[in-house]
Amino acid sequence: MPIEMPKGLPFSVDTFSPSSKRKRHHFLTHAHKDHTSGISSHFSYPIYSTHLTKSLVLLHYPQLDDSLFVGIEVGESIVINDPNGEFQVTAFDSNHCPGAVMFLFEGSFGNILHTGDCRLTPECLQNLPEKYTGRKGKEPQCCFDYVFLDCTFGRFSQNLPSKHSAIRQVINCIWKHPNASVVYLTCDLLGQEEILTSVSKTFGSKIYVDKANDPDYFQSLSIIAPEVVSEDPTSRFRVFDGFPKLSERATIMLAEAQANFQHEPLIIRPSAMWYVCEEERLETVSRRKIRFNEAIKDQFGIWHVCYSMHSSREELEWALKLLAPKRVVSTTPSCRAMELDYVRRHCFDSYINSDDSLWKLLDIDMEPCPQVNSPIKTVACSPMVEVSTLTCVESELQPINVSSCKKRLLIMDPPSKRPPVTLFGRARLSLHDPNFPPEEKCISTRDNPLYVVNEMKQVVIIQNTNEDSENRLQNELMAEGSALQCKKLVTTETFEERLENKLDAVQTVMQSEEMRWDTYHEYRYESKQADETTMQCENLTRKEINKCSYSIGYPKGYSENFRKLYRSMNAPVPKPLPSLVELRNAIKRSKRI
Repeated sequence: MPIEMPKGLPFSVDTFSPSSKRKRHHFLTHAHKDHTSGISSHFSYPIYSTHLTKSLVLLHYPQLDDSLFVGIEVGESIVINDPNGEFQVTAFDSNHCPGAVMFLFEGSFGNILHTGDCRLTPECLQNLPEKYTGRKGKEPQCCFDYVFLDCTFGRFSQNLPSKHSAIRQVINCIWKHPNASVVYLTCDLLGQEEILTSVSKTFGSKIYVDKANDPDYFQSLSIIAPEVVSEDPTSRFRVFDGFPKLSERATIMLAEAQANFQHEPLIIRPSAMWYVCEEERLETVSRRKIRFNEAIKDQFGIWHVCYSMHSSREELEWALKLLAPKRVVSTTPSCRAMELDYVRRHCFDSYINSDDSLWKLLDIDMEPCPQVNSPIKTVACSPMVEVSTLTCVESELQPINVSSCKKRLLIMDPPSKRPPVTLFGRARLSLHDPNFPPEEKCISTRDNPLYVVNEMKQVVIIQNTNEDSENRLQNELMAEGSALQCKKLVTTETFEERLENKLDAVQTVMQSEEMRWDTYHEYRYESKQADETTMQCENLTRKEINKCSYSIGYPKGYSENFRKLYRSMNAPVPKPLPSLVELRNAIKRSKRI
């Protein structure tokens, strides 16, 4: 499923969603239905595609107007005028299906290659401009800023046979079964017409396509290869629908042939998806490797040939090494670009300048950092690689460390220009707020139910205050020394003066802490009298309740071990709720009074 292009770009590719309708230009790589979803409600702005793709789309969506499309053929370049500046678009063959192309965009936003769905081979990439492809181990003269890459089989590590090799396997499988009266080819997908053409030429027979059950493919094949289409149901070669329930229908057909004492029909399915699923199963169960050089028969009697219209992992890695792009974005949810070795090695340690086209793609309006002994304004960020969602590239772009960029901007700005920092912002940035005093250490008292601390711990805390101050002083001096070495700042103060200033600051802090302790003791002494009065009232109330009714789970009944357990966790001993009888009697008694 294709993804949305970044918000900063004026065009969309293979998407016709409500958000992509806001784009001024639209491009369609090929006519597969997963890439034309939503196009039926698209009645504005031009759609750039090849003539064959336009014909197939209008065949499936007759409500669209022919004038909505603008033709661009393989090898052709178009200069598009846009309010944000003109840009050039060039189409290249993507080796996927008839009419499928890759688009190369060149403009103020950078150099972007969108592959659509593709099978990248040396023959396919040699058509790209020489400045974008490396030759004989050398890096290209001009690197792509972004490559939106088809990674459908990016996790499949095995070498996929070429299309030509897979077609030869289909033909050899037919030769090995001369007694098969009927040959069913599950080639009802756009992009498998080359198999039907080769089979028709090799055996000199046309191929039957059921017009009633599969009218879309019949019409598509009539446009792409009308010379191989037959409407004779007695033809030996027939197109068989691969979905749904192919295995069940194949089992029934084979059983009927055996029951009628006839030769079994030959059912061939050229597809790479079965090999991907089967390899995972074999590696998990028996750790055996699957064969790719010949057709394989499964337990349902279906012969499988590995025919792929998408690149394997090895082909993707080879193509990326040849193109050497700066950043890669996966257009398929089955595999993310960061899973590729090239992306992990080359696309995570780059620096983004303030004038980089990435900011235009992100559509972020940020002020540059002030110059600090450096004429170049750069911000160290991670490169743009997709992250969480795979249906919208805006969510892939925004996880770039933009927050870290803003954080650096905040730290480097002078204090007068910094925006206000919230409490959580101070915690993240480790900033000290002068409006809040340092954290107070709580003293354990009998009437403080929230904190229970041993008296010995208090003494240790007070004794360690001076040691902590000395440690903080040493850490601050070490941090200051490392900061001076990094920034190479020239100061006129000597080390002895700085040390004396630090000691004065520490002494001032200790004096303020002592004053705060004294104030806290006075507060506790004043409130202690009020607490004693409150405790007396509570004791009198409890005595009255005990006289009138019985208590359930009163704290006096708790054992000493139970109380120690709660005190070891610095928590007060719970006080159970009184019974309903006690509450009712207390209410009656208050009414009488």
